Amino acid sequence: MLYGRSVEIGALDEVIARAGHGCGGALVLRGEAGVGKTALLDAAAERIEGMGVLRTGGVESESDLAFAALHQLLWPVTGLLDALPGPQRDAVRAALGHASGGTGDRFLLGAGVLSLLVEAAGPEGLVCVVDDFQWIDRASADALLFAARRLGTERIAMLFAVRGDAPVKGVPSTVDVGGLPEDAAAELLESRHGLPAAPVRRELIKLTGANPLALVEIAARLTPAQLADREPLPDPLPGGARLYGDRVAGLSSPARLVALIAALETDLEVVLRAAEQLADRESGTAATAFAELEECGLAGVSGAGVRFRHPLMRSAVHEAAAPAEVRRVHAALAELTAGDRRAWHLAGAALGQAEPVAVALAEVAGRARDRGGYGAAASALTRAAELTPEPRARAVRLKDAAVSAWLAGRPGQAESLLAEAREGAGGDSALAMEITRLRGRFELNSGNAAEAVRILAAGDSLDMLADAVEAASHVGDTAAVVELGRRATAHPEGFLRDTVAGIGLTLDGDAAGPGLLRRALARADELDDAVGCLWATAAASALGESDLATGMAERAGRVARVSGMAGQLPVVLGFVATADRLAGRLAHSRAVSEEGLALAREAGYENTVAAHLANLAVLAALRGEEESCERQAREALAIALPHRVGLSAGVASYAQAMLELCLGRYASARDRFRVLAVAGPGTGHPTVAWRTMPDLIEAAVGAGDETGARAALSAYERSTEHAVTPESRALLARCRGLAEADEEAFGEALRLHTNPFEAARTALLLGERLRRAQQPGRARAHLRTAWEVFEQAGARPWARRAQEELRAAGEYGGAPSPGVLDALTPQELRIAGLVADGLSSKQIAARLFLSPRTVEYHLYKIYPKLGIGSRTDLARLVVLRKAPVAGDDML
Repeated sequence: MLYGRSVEIGALDEVIARAGHGCGGALVLRGEAGVGKTALLDAAAERIEGMGVLRTGGVESESDLAFAALHQLLWPVTGLLDALPGPQRDAVRAALGHASGGTGDRFLLGAGVLSLLVEAAGPEGLVCVVDDFQWIDRASADALLFAARRLGTERIAMLFAVRGDAPVKGVPSTVDVGGLPEDAAAELLESRHGLPAAPVRRELIKLTGANPLALVEIAARLTPAQLADREPLPDPLPGGARLYGDRVAGLSSPARLVALIAALETDLEVVLRAAEQLADRESGTAATAFAELEECGLAGVSGAGVRFRHPLMRSAVHEAAAPAEVRRVHAALAELTAGDRRAWHLAGAALGQAEPVAVALAEVAGRARDRGGYGAAASALTRAAELTPEPRARAVRLKDAAVSAWLAGRPGQAESLLAEAREGAGGDSALAMEITRLRGRFELNSGNAAEAVRILAAGDSLDMLADAVEAASHVGDTAAVVELGRRATAHPEGFLRDTVAGIGLTLDGDAAGPGLLRRALARADELDDAVGCLWATAAASALGESDLATGMAERAGRVARVSGMAGQLPVVLGFVATADRLAGRLAHSRAVSEEGLALAREAGYENTVAAHLANLAVLAALRGEEESCERQAREALAIALPHRVGLSAGVASYAQAMLELCLGRYASARDRFRVLAVAGPGTGHPTVAWRTMPDLIEAAVGAGDETGARAALSAYERSTEHAVTPESRALLARCRGLAEADEEAFGEALRLHTNPFEAARTALLLGERLRRAQQPGRARAHLRTAWEVFEQAGARPWARRAQEELRAAGEYGGAPSPGVLDALTPQELRIAGLVADGLSSKQIAARLFLSPRTVEYHLYKIYPKLGIGSRTDLARLVVLRKAPVAGDDML
């Protein structure tokens, strides 16, 4: 029976009830040891009716075993694995040890765990109970939390119990479980020990903080005279592991040995065999000793394992044992176990450094990495490094541990490990340079991008030069890109060399630069990796051909989703989201950035977080959502400015300027765009500057600043002199039309546009000019086209502007018919597009890190919205009415 926990039980019941109605969620119970978290979870599980229940719990001795907790949770439902998309199924099977190999993609594994839980939930629902989360192995914790953050439309509740301040990342709903109310604490004492004297009761409640376990256990150790207040209470009261110290001390020698073995290994058969092997012949059987543990209430059998009645009991056993005895038991257990368990027991038995044990732990790390358990791999490699006698080998293992920690989303740990590796590299220049490159990559992803340039520029290999150019491009440091590009010319001809060198030479005004970039892009069809596609994106952007750059970024995203790019997907999605926005697919861009933002936060990629926030700010500006735009821009700038990420800072500032332009505040917009144009490295970016020139010109003309508009046109002509695509020429023609009041230039732009959204912006500008020139008949056709496109794209400020101009031109018709797909949410729109591409629900789930049931749920909502009844109908609608595309000034 629980006392005084109605609030906590109510919170648990609410989460479970909501999940039963298709609104899944997670809840964390947080409190100190003994406060009753496990009892609350048990009570909640007992109250569940009709829903399935899966349970797992952390065990300190298993916290280094990759996927131990996940295996315990999922083994009852592994028969449902065949229902998962192939990549997700293979990732989960590898993690659970049902298959060898694996992609090493922890995002894919997390999606697979979510899909399996959704299959297990079925129509009735499912509750996952995770106790002692602070001791859940890191690989399991990452996968479970990935799923917990994505339960919105699932019939799944996840309940976590955690001690102290151990993080449960991304699960905001927390119930702090404290001591009992005074009346409930008194009732608990009375139920267990009778009614102590009032002063004793008050003193016990005060000294224990009304912790239920402490109350019960301490009261059980008091004499009748102490309970009756005839003798003083012991000072200090026993607490923590000391609660059970006397009970451990009172065990017989064989029972203490069995208790220690059970504290280090949970498998019952192994525990008993080790006890038989280690015990004295005269001391009796292991079974007899184990029975003593059960009789005194310290431990018991749970399935095929041994479990202590409370984790503090295990701690008391461990604290009572001498270090030499602990090593002796680990050595015996190593002889009786295999694989990862054997390696960790060997490590526990080691006294000093031992290369064979370090090798065994490195193999453990390799297996964990292959299954996506990067946190477990980092732990194994860190311990392996401690056991490694040879300095260079130790530095290599520390370096590998740093990479695993980074891929596990723990950048702080990764940087500490890498610093230790750097100290041990000694005179090995190749290893030192490898470590330096990793330092630069880590800094670029989450630290100071300018510092990343300095670190990476120290190398001469093409890969390091390319990384340095990437970092300098994020900073917006043109001089560094030029210098690094010239250094790259010393390397043999090839795609990467031509791209890196070509970007630098082009920025420097060298006539050879564009030729190198054209040569690199001629090889683009041969690229089969996302990184290569992103370099092709950079090459096209350097030529001023943002439409081509957009296409290459989209291709990078498609490749990344199917290739299992460990740890890099959030970064790639930043480019994909920008490409979608540049192409006017505003809803698609928003969905991708929201996904990328969540993944970047999980991975600890602070600078990628800023990139997604900046993109979302621009999208909010285009929709006229002033508060959202300003908030997301501020959040992006709060990261980008101190981290010297000029690209994200520039995009966030662009969002603020674009908001002013969208809302018709031309003078303010002009001033903001001018600041962008002259912003230096770390605060702005040359690409942002030239891509926003058409917007600056429009703002200057709107503000009556003809001189400023012509100056901006001259700068834009210089920055696009190598661009040859129709869309780039169309934008230049529109700018001339604005700055030079040239109607023929507007007409040329409309003939060249390949981008419906940018064509609509040109049509609006031309329509406004014609209407004010007293030619309303000619103006109306352009204004009507612009209004329709803006409405369909969700660009509400532009749509209102076009509508008002159309009415001023004498047309008072109703609003344009909404696009057939406009009723869909961003996620539904993405799913509809993939259906049109011929993908099955399983394939869509694999692409979007969803479960197949979630995809079907979205389709179930899509069909009535569109008045259709099949995937064929949906595919036809998508093909007939593709979302409009927009242009390259929409950075």
